[in-house]
Amino acid sequence: MIKAILTDIEGTTSSIDYVKTTMFGYSKKKLRDYLQSHWDQEHVKTIIKNLSKKLEKDVDIDLAVKTFEELIEKDIKDTLLKELQGHIWEEGFKSGELKGHIYEDAYLKLKELKEKGYKIFVYSSGSIKAQKLFFGHSSYGDITYLFDGFFDTTTGSKKDPDSYLKIASTIGLDPKEILFLSDIKEEINASKEAGMNAILVSRDSPCEEKDCIRDFTEINL
Repeated sequence: MIKAILTDIEGTTSSIDYVKTTMFGYSKKKLRDYLQSHWDQEHVKTIIKNLSKKLEKDVDIDLAVKTFEELIEKDIKDTLLKELQGHIWEEGFKSGELKGHIYEDAYLKLKELKEKGYKIFVYSSGSIKAQKLFFGHSSYGDITYLFDGFFDTTTGSKKDPDSYLKIASTIGLDPKEILFLSDIKEEINASKEAGMNAILVSRDSPCEEKDCIRDFTEINL
């Protein structure tokens, strides 16, 4: 019996375009300004120190901006970039310049499942900090109350079955008691290999397999 929902964000609860275009575009646009105005603060110093180690050279503001811009353009999932983006997005969400996009069907279904007593968790490649900001400043206001926990890639790769076993262990449920939702087939396969139930969310193309839905209205529990 399903007791918990584990959901992805991009392409699942929310528009990929919003995350890729609006949020990533915002972080790229604000990169230099943010680094300049926070250069002497501890959290930025730590990011730059770690970037220097990674590049094996001293990093000034120009090199930092160039490096992070390239990572954004190439859509490389880099831990230091994610950390920096989290800080930039925090300012954007708190100022109201950014609002997390949630599909209406996802919001209504998650609300309904929460009211029915299901536990709901998030597993996304975005940092836990970014996830909380996203849902805390969404198009439906602060909806973090819907979620019982957040997981990111510090748990492990979303394409590795072990990551799903770790999540099940952390939330104290058998994998078969968890339903995972994602728009990525490799993630669905990894979660199934770990013993979870899983449904592919295919918003932009017809479903070609059995465990597939077009949106959250098709979830029947």
